Amino acid sequence: MKKTILITGASSGFGLMLAKNLHQQGFNVIGTSRTPEKHAAQLPFKLLELDVDNDVSIKRFTENLFQHIKHLDVLVNNAGYMVTGIAEETPVELGRQQFETNFWGTVKVTNALLPYFRRQKQGQIITVSSIVGLIGPPNLSFYTASKHAVQGYFKSLRFELDQFNIKVNMVEPVWFKTNLAVNAIPATNNRIADYDAYRTKVNAATQKGIDEAEEPGAVVERIRALIETKSSKFSNPVGKMTGMILFLQSYMPKMFEGSILRSVQSAK
Repeated sequence: MKKTILITGASSGFGLMLAKNLHQQGFNVIGTSRTPEKHAAQLPFKLLELDVDNDVSIKRFTENLFQHIKHLDVLVNNAGYMVTGIAEETPVELGRQQFETNFWGTVKVTNALLPYFRRQKQGQIITVSSIVGLIGPPNLSFYTASKHAVQGYFKSLRFELDQFNIKVNMVEPVWFKTNLAVNAIPATNNRIADYDAYRTKVNAATQKGIDEAEEPGAVVERIRALIETKSSKFSNPVGKMTGMILFLQSYMPKMFEGSILRSVQSAK
């Protein structure tokens, strides 16, 4: 029997592609969206309402979910967004909201479903993070921090859940062609003149990365492989340059940092 898979943030981007792909492969897919009524009619899988920023919504969703399914095999934490901007120019409140969604929203949805996984004595939690959860590029300080926090949380949680046969995996994509960048929230209301020249260059470097991004099919394939193989591998970077990026950061840090600096300096 094919597994039942829950995917948060399944009305666009990676989540939508993954949900469609898994549905086509015969999996029982349940997706979530803050506004399912806008998308449900066009989708072949069930789409339920969930706002990961809202505790009442999470509670209502969890109660509603098990009216549609009797068993849950996999949770894919995918809902999230990106704040961009120079760290000092980014209002703390904007950074706090980034954490509310990307970190606390992910944690609260996971915690809401853990009792069901524990009772089953099995399950799998796959969280879509980012390569910036493993490195620290400029212009993405709060997004990077939120992804580092998610990585750290699940890095510890996996040991606690091993006794219940619950697997925990992270997927860390590089830039891919999705709506993540299109829907990003830039910090634009607190410009500091000292950063003017640098801001222009770093924004250009960020845009270059977006323009040259890979097609997202590789991320979908990696997540599907994790589901189908029951892999216990925790960290799963995805993208053509991930191996080189992580190797340089670990073993040749000066070269790694130099490449980041040069990418900004040479941006036009």
